Order: sequence, then structure tokens, then C-alpha cells
Amino acid sequence: LQPMRGPLAPAFLAKLDETCQRLRAVWQTDNRLTLPLSGTGSAGMEAAFVNTVGPGDVVVVAVNGLFGERMVDVAGRCGAEVVRVDTPWGQAIDPEQVLAAHPHPKLIAAVHAETSTGVRNDIAPLGAGKGDALLLADCVTSLGGIPVATDDWGVDLAYGGTQKCLGVAPGLAPFTMNDRATERRIPKPQSWYLA
Repeated sequence: LQPMRGPLAPAFLAKLDETCQRLRAVWQTDNRLTLPLSGTGSAGMEAAFVNTVGPGDVVVVAVNGLFGERMVDVAGRCGAEVVRVDTPWGQAIDPEQVLAAHPHPKLIAAVHAETSTGVRNDIAPLGAGKGDALLLADCVTSLGGIPVATDDWGVDLAYGGTQKCLGVAPGLAPFTMNDRATERRIPKPQSWYLA
């Protein structure tokens, strides 16, 4: 056993740097802002939305299960104009339908593998057709279980959960955000803790 380390101790910071580098490998990304957030996957979801979505921003959300529904709720709480694209639960989303839902959204959000149904949604076509929009992917169920090619798919920000395929104790939300999304952060997010 080793003594508890403080969050500013050199040994803790070295372990955090190592963890962030390993997360980049799991996310298949070069994003500088890749880290484990202290909280569940839902904290990762909230962090993604509160840092990029403000009142009046148009957000297109693909909904084919419970966590798509939760994305709608969180985006709405940020004051977004939410455009839902509903697909029956148990069926994969149609990327073309999602992309056609609004001509100029600030953000497009989809769940990669919908926890409530087990359905995998194809994220790559959303990245290829997103235009100027940011692409947000919920990868709570998929990260570590099936490939998540963040950079190749054009995903701007994403979050996961440690308790699913990564097989780590619950309570951390692996998070990644590229420079494009970082540059478009809202100036004063509604959450101080997750900003």
C-alpha cells in the first residue's frame, strides 16, 4: 500500500499524464484535451453540452433510446433550440436523416452504442457530412469494446464511462475534445464545476 497522494503531487501528475496518454490511444485521437472527468458518463455528457451549447444554439440530436433522450434534456437545459431526429428504439439511426434535420446546427449529437437497446449507430457519416457543426458522440457503452475512431470519424468531442467495456470501477468519464471544439467553447458555461 502507498499513502494517498495529493492532486498536485508530482507522482499524481505523472500518473494523470500517463492516463491521459493512454486514453488518447483508446479514443484513437491526438486531442490535447483528453482526460478522465471525475463523475459518471452523464457528467461527461453534461460537460460536453455546457461547454459548447448556449441559449439559442441549434442542436440536432439523434434519438433512438434513453441516452439520446437524455441528450435532448441536457441540451434543452442549456437553452438550445433542440431538433430531435427520432428513430424507433431498437433500430439504428439514419445518418442522412440526422444531417438533413437542420441546415446549420451548431452541434450534432448521437449515441454511438445506445446503452438502453444495444444498437450501434454509424458515427462516421455524421462526421463526413457535418459541415461547420460540431459532432458530439456518446461512447459510454462502446469505448473499449468496439472501435471508436475519434479523429478518423470527425468527432469533435466525446465522452465515455469507465464501468462498461473499459472494465474499470465506475466514477470516471473519459472525455476528449479537439481544438476545433475548444475554440468554439461558450465564454461562460452554466456549470462552474464541469467547465
